[in-house]
Amino acid sequence: MSSVAVLTQESFAEHRSGLVPQQIKVATLNSEEESDPPTYKDAFPPLPEKAACLESTQEPAGAWSNKIRPIKASVITQVFHVPLEERKYKDMNQFGEGEQAKICLEIMQRTGAHLELSLAKDQGLSIMVSGKLDAVMKARKDIVARLQTQASATVAIPKEHHRFVIGKNGEKLQDLELKTATKIQIPRPDDPSNQIKITGTKEGIEKARHEVLLISAEQDKRAVERLEVEKAFHPFIAGPYNRLVGEIMQETGTRINIPPPSVNRTEIVFTGEKEQLAQAVARIKKIYEEKKKKTTTIAVEVKKSQHKYVIGPKGNSLQEILERTGVSVEIPPSDSISETVILRGEPEKLGQALTEVYAKANSFTVSSVSAPSWLHRFIIGKKGQNLAKITQQMPKVHIEFTEGEDKITLEGPTEDVNVAQEQIEGMVKDLINRMDYVEINIDHKFHRHLIGKSGANINRIKDQYKVSVRIPPDSEKSNLIRIEGDPQGVQQAKRELLELASRMENERTKDLIIEQRFHRTIIGQKGERIREIRDKFPEVIINFPDPAQKSDIVQLRGPKNEVEKCTKYMQKMVADLVENSYSISVPIFKQFHKNIIGKGGANIKKIREESNTKIDLPAENSNSETIVITGKRANCEAARSRILSIQKDLANIAEVEVSIPAKLHNSLIGTKGRLIRSIMEECGGVHIHFPVEGSGSDTVVIRGPSSDVEKAKKQLLHLAEEKQTKSFTVDIRAKPEYHKFLIGKGGGKIRKVRDSTGARIIFPAAEDKDQDLITIIGKEDAVREAQKELEALIQNLDNVVEDYMLVDPKHHRHFVIRRGQVLREIAEEYGGVMVSFPRSGTQSDKVTLKGAKDCVEAAKKRIQEIIEDLEAQVTVECAIPQKFHRSVMGPKGSRIQQITRDYNVQIKFPDREENPVHSIEPSIQENGDEAGEGKEAKETDPGSPRRCDIIIISGRKEKCEAAKEALEALVPVTIEVEVPFDLHRYIIGQKGSGIRKMMDEFEVNIHVPAPELQSDIIAITGLAANLDRAKAGLLDRVKELQAEQEDRALRSFKLSVTVDPKYHPKIIGRKGAVITQIRLEHDVNIQFPDKDDGNQPQDQITITGYEKNTEAARDAILKIVGELEQMVSEDVPLDHRVHARIIGARGKAIRKIMDEFKVDIRFPQSGAPDPNCVTVTGLPENVEEAIDHILNLEEEYLADVVDSEALQVYMKPPAHEESKAPSKGFVVRDAPWTSSSSEKAPDMSSSEEFPSFGAQVAPKTLPWGPKR
Repeated sequence: MSSVAVLTQESFAEHRSGLVPQQIKVATLNSEEESDPPTYKDAFPPLPEKAACLESTQEPAGAWSNKIRPIKASVITQVFHVPLEERKYKDMNQFGEGEQAKICLEIMQRTGAHLELSLAKDQGLSIMVSGKLDAVMKARKDIVARLQTQASATVAIPKEHHRFVIGKNGEKLQDLELKTATKIQIPRPDDPSNQIKITGTKEGIEKARHEVLLISAEQDKRAVERLEVEKAFHPFIAGPYNRLVGEIMQETGTRINIPPPSVNRTEIVFTGEKEQLAQAVARIKKIYEEKKKKTTTIAVEVKKSQHKYVIGPKGNSLQEILERTGVSVEIPPSDSISETVILRGEPEKLGQALTEVYAKANSFTVSSVSAPSWLHRFIIGKKGQNLAKITQQMPKVHIEFTEGEDKITLEGPTEDVNVAQEQIEGMVKDLINRMDYVEINIDHKFHRHLIGKSGANINRIKDQYKVSVRIPPDSEKSNLIRIEGDPQGVQQAKRELLELASRMENERTKDLIIEQRFHRTIIGQKGERIREIRDKFPEVIINFPDPAQKSDIVQLRGPKNEVEKCTKYMQKMVADLVENSYSISVPIFKQFHKNIIGKGGANIKKIREESNTKIDLPAENSNSETIVITGKRANCEAARSRILSIQKDLANIAEVEVSIPAKLHNSLIGTKGRLIRSIMEECGGVHIHFPVEGSGSDTVVIRGPSSDVEKAKKQLLHLAEEKQTKSFTVDIRAKPEYHKFLIGKGGGKIRKVRDSTGARIIFPAAEDKDQDLITIIGKEDAVREAQKELEALIQNLDNVVEDYMLVDPKHHRHFVIRRGQVLREIAEEYGGVMVSFPRSGTQSDKVTLKGAKDCVEAAKKRIQEIIEDLEAQVTVECAIPQKFHRSVMGPKGSRIQQITRDYNVQIKFPDREENPVHSIEPSIQENGDEAGEGKEAKETDPGSPRRCDIIIISGRKEKCEAAKEALEALVPVTIEVEVPFDLHRYIIGQKGSGIRKMMDEFEVNIHVPAPELQSDIIAITGLAANLDRAKAGLLDRVKELQAEQEDRALRSFKLSVTVDPKYHPKIIGRKGAVITQIRLEHDVNIQFPDKDDGNQPQDQITITGYEKNTEAARDAILKIVGELEQMVSEDVPLDHRVHARIIGARGKAIRKIMDEFKVDIRFPQSGAPDPNCVTVTGLPENVEEAIDHILNLEEEYLADVVDSEALQVYMKPPAHEESKAPSKGFVVRDAPWTSSSSEKAPDMSSSEEFPSFGAQVAPKTLPWGPKR
């Protein structure tokens, strides 16, 4: 007798819809017909192995069909899905704009691919990418990196396999990153780590990890074998939760790599010892063959939206089904439109698995509630409070509000969704009955005034009338304001907002002129100062202009009286700022700036603090010598005196005071300081300081080297005398390129004119706008004479002539090398004369000069001088050991450049010799070498300097000798300083910071011997001038360290206190508060015994610090112990149901009780024998009071608990009605489960074993566990 299986007609229709129509043999079971039921294979034919073969069965293959390959389209389209939980930008309001849209545009522009975004029902992001394959892959990588949250994982493979993952020129790694859309970080070769870090999506990480392990397996020295296993059988081989493959790997010691479900590969890779690997392969093959023989498949249709419930979190549901039934469930990919789910397993298990699949699919449902969109915020509540009540009761229900839609979507377990739906519908009904809204029109320019500073006005209205006010953002330029809430509150809020708007129309606006330089100061850091003003005058709106507008107008707006008060307040503030922004400039010689700053900025910081001024120094690389002091006038003068006194102490600076009538000061300074600047430059850069205008003082101060000060004094008095008698000024114009020629070398020409006429001639400075203007000042006849001479010179310069001279071709290169630098210098010095040398290779010696006649003659003379220098040039060798060459050159070659300029010579350093030892060895004669050469090499004097040590100097003989002496003076000298070895590590400092600071400060190199040498000698190398300072600095540091050592010894005094361990937690206090207070107060370290150390006495507390401090800390601890010994502990029975209420949110309530009664209250932990026992510790009278208080609270809270429990009885949901009896159903013969008589066939008419969609099932016999 054969058993039959019964399916409902509805279920069977769903089963059949997933199968290929051609393969379904129609077999209906009519209640009226008595024919035999169809066989199981007729009703459920097995699915084909590949979808592709469906097409091949329909059409016969042509004779040459195998030879033709399909032509792939150049443009492809791929769809990527980013689940909601993995989306980086989840703001639903900004879909199609904001950061997400910008990123998509950037990806499209960069890769050339086309992107289309859409939101799925589950709020996941679907991205369709079209374009060429390469562009799509790049776009995919960018999408994953920038729109999807990134996870990371590490994979360990042998270090020697890393290079195979990278591939040639990194191509393999790039390809792998592109293919898996991940970022793979491989440790550097010098890093001992073998961990490869992979960053990307979970799916991408799985793929990348699989690929990396495959590469490693291929390169592994052990045996590697690949086994082709159909993808559908991989779950059976891996086993539930990968346990089966894990067991095989553990037993055989073989590494087995099964590709993850997301990777479309069939091969399984084995790596390990040959014998063990063979065992593993055999076991896997056996499992595969068995499953291939025994398993069959069944296809069912499950709605696409329910697939995720069948899969479960992280695929747990699929693994659960596999574990319970041994059946593998194949779900189509998320980007596929197919709804067919395939179950593969032994025939007798398929029924149970099918039941579980339906149960999982039906365990969740989606529902919606109609609610006007404006009510959504009230349903959610403040900070989600209203919704939290529902979600806490039913945590599995997901509630979703869509902007602009009048509905709320609920998703979750069917029973929970129904309960949540009822609650939300009740809330909606209640809100519609008691809520109202109104829309009013107010000009958008008043909106921000209605809102107020930080929302002060609008928040007050909201709180006062219990309404919600929605004001559109400025960008919308909308006048519509919406008020929602209680009908009465809405009308009151409307009235007040309209009154405010009408009042604003009558407000006053005032413009206040404040210099822009003060705006930032008035606003203050992070707007602190302007916030204070706005708090003082809340009704006044203060608007500052945009800094880019360079405007001084600050606008005040508000009620007339308030605006006037605010104006006066701000004007007073500006007056104070003006007083405090007095500024003076102090010229200080550049070389003394670092002394004014002091070590670590100590000097300048002290001056700033004591004088209460702001002092700005020019940058190190700037040519400026001026230090600017800002603050109150008296303070600035005091700071200036301090800075000048430092300069005076440091150098031989003379200071002379000259009395010149104050009325002449402006004329002596000249337009924009041109006249006085010309005197300062002429006299070696002296500093001339005039008194402040309006002070009435006649005293002018001149500072600088003695000889230059006298020269400047003489010129200044002479000029003052001229100004007093009769001063006359004339301006003449000359091209800027003529100026150098008019001044002459070293100012010779202009000095000659000045001496012969007695007039002062001022040329424009580099920063002057009018570069053509030359000013002549003096007595009228002297000025006229100087003007005549200069104009004659300028006229000659304007008469352009052309001349030539003969220059030996061997010297041509000197003039044209370095892009003609020598010729450029001649042109600059001699009025822009053009010098043309013949082209190289022509062997001509004719050089053409074109320009003003005087300039051409002077240029010819200069070229002749250069040629004489070249012909008189000699080469001098200077032997300096190669190890000192870098020091001699100085930073960026600055020292050598200075010597080259000073002595007009050329200096060439030898090439660096990497292995100087080998150069001493005699060269070995090879074939073709002359015997004489080898012999000559052997006879070289070993005492002679090496070639790599010789520096070559070229120039005139006397200049070369002087340059050689200068070079030798730059060779560093080494001295030794004795410093105790135990101080070396402190001198070096953390990561070498201490020694580096000393080396920078003294411009020397300090060498500390290696620790293993145990040497006390520290070597200092540098210029002789710097060594004494460095030695003194090092010895000072040693004294400091020795003083610190002595102090450290005094601080290491130890004192032990015996305290019962039960008091230790109280001495430590909550989060260490008490012990931290004692440590800070007495400046000691307190060590408690280690609980885990059995050898250590548990009652000993160790105190370390100064002896006096440790004793004070000991007394403080013993005082606490004394107080604790007076305390008592009492147990009080307290109903466990009220514990949470007494403790309060985050322990706030219980802390308040403990602080109030000065006691400690301990509640029982979960699982304690007596859950009602509460322990109260403290002084006896305090304990009694605290117990009375908490017993009163228990009585009060217990009444609430009893009422709540009584109410719960009436709130239980009604029992579900029994499901209707199923129809007769569909009957099949020869079902797989009939082959085994030992196992009872599942009853397909039973709704418990085969529940239909939507049917309610009694909870007692559910195979997937009880309801929650």
